[in-house]
Amino acid sequence: MSDKRRNRVPFTPAALEQTALAYVARYATTQARLRSYLVRKLRERGWEGTDDRTEDRPEDRIEALVMRFAQAGYLDDEAWARMRSGALARRGFGAGRIGQALREAGIAEDLRADNRLDEPAQRQAALVLARRRRFGPFRGADLLPDRPQREKQVAAMVRAGHPLDIARRIVDARDPEEVEQWADSA
Repeated sequence: MSDKRRNRVPFTPAALEQTALAYVARYATTQARLRSYLVRKLRERGWEGTDDRTEDRPEDRIEALVMRFAQAGYLDDEAWARMRSGALARRGFGAGRIGQALREAGIAEDLRADNRLDEPAQRQAALVLARRRRFGPFRGADLLPDRPQREKQVAAMVRAGHPLDIARRIVDARDPEEVEQWADSA
């Protein structure tokens, strides 16, 4: 590690704000992730307060920055949650996995509830995963999978956040058109 990284100067209020601005300019992020990033950076570099006579707590500065950035529109947890849940669903992840990702990103429960997949969207996301991984009727061969292979496919779909009944329905299906009609009928 170079001396430049080891001998970093402690944060001043202006340097903390510049670091926060650089982070939100580079990444689409949530309030919780920005807060976590700034706390980590503060731990790495330390804090050089502006005035020894006043209580200048860096945690208060971080919270004020996060609130100010949210009010200015630099951080929008609702838009981020909508974007992330849509991206995960398009990749074939189910409601459980999407909820977990939003929770890990610090999205509030009410926003997670607003971004839950409905039944048709859950079925479509499960179909995406089945096509991508060649599960169920998308396996390519006319042979049915043996029991261990079927159980592995169902387990993979459940780990991806899909309900057990949807996973079983898709893995047990024999005709791709039939399962696609089922997914569209919800």
